[in-house]
Amino acid sequence: MPILDKANPEEVRRYNNFVRNSPYTTAIQQDMNWALVKEGWDDKQVYIEKEGIIVAAISLLMRKVLANYALIYAAKGPTCDLYNIDLVNELVGEVDQVARDCNAFMLRFDPEIKYDKKLEDRYIARGYKVRNIGYGKNELIQPRLNMVLGLEGFDEKSLYKSFSRSKKRNIEQAIGSGVKVTYTEPGDKNIDQALEIFYDLYKTTTERNQIGRRPFYYIKNLINAYPEDTRIYIAEHEGDYLSAAIPARYGNKITYAYGASADIKRDLRPNELIQWEMIKWGLETGVKAYDFGAVYELNRNDGLYQFKEGFCRKDGVTEYIGEIDKVYKPAVYYAFTKVVPGLQSFKRKIKKRGN
Repeated sequence: MPILDKANPEEVRRYNNFVRNSPYTTAIQQDMNWALVKEGWDDKQVYIEKEGIIVAAISLLMRKVLANYALIYAAKGPTCDLYNIDLVNELVGEVDQVARDCNAFMLRFDPEIKYDKKLEDRYIARGYKVRNIGYGKNELIQPRLNMVLGLEGFDEKSLYKSFSRSKKRNIEQAIGSGVKVTYTEPGDKNIDQALEIFYDLYKTTTERNQIGRRPFYYIKNLINAYPEDTRIYIAEHEGDYLSAAIPARYGNKITYAYGASADIKRDLRPNELIQWEMIKWGLETGVKAYDFGAVYELNRNDGLYQFKEGFCRKDGVTEYIGEIDKVYKPAVYYAFTKVVPGLQSFKRKIKKRGN
């Protein structure tokens, strides 16, 4: 059956083995356990096999988002050769049954594959909607521009040399000032305390930068769902907690999932040191890349870009293809992508004027 029977342990084992070890695996969001992180969503897994071997898979999240109509979202999926559009079409064809069952108006997937205009045109020619260039950061679910540091062929010494001069200076300043970095490991009896420290710093960060934050249970769900592949890093100086971060290891990559920092002793540069320690985890485990996550402006005057670019100068920015949609109900899709965002933008403008 193309829809995974989660009550069948052998089928689940086969499915997980494919997704976790496929050369096309890029992101933890396509793992079955991601559904344990995302409360409030239903989930299903669909796959294609040839001669008894799984060759493509997609993990789906479903939720009613507009009246009685559901969105199906395959975060950073599917797991297969995205250039083999016949195979992708076959896989998406199996999703159609899920769409009928949940009254979906669209399927959206946003694979971590580099932007390719010819590939985009091929998807459009097959009837898909593609959203990328020209869409702002608030219009897309996942960011399109990431800073990804390649680790293949490097050891600590050679990789460190590739960092910008200011990054190396800041790391050395943190070490010379006595900043210490610790991290949790599976079964660590202090993991709950570490999570509390992280979340306190996380709240400070989101309030300082006026950005949204995940609830505590979401972060805890992530740690519980992937106990072997997540760590909590904490930078401390003379009893003060200065910085914390959570990386997630999956496939051939470690991703900087969440970061946080205090308002005090920022001149000690704990954030750079904690990044270097997480990068070293990647080198130790032999993954191919360390993903710093999103940037939104390719401008060295932008703080976020400046921070990440100093580590990734040798690789530069990675631009992904964006969102690929299969539309089941055009009128509902139009309302979701055009009418609702327009109303939300109007409400935000009115609220600002009121303030």
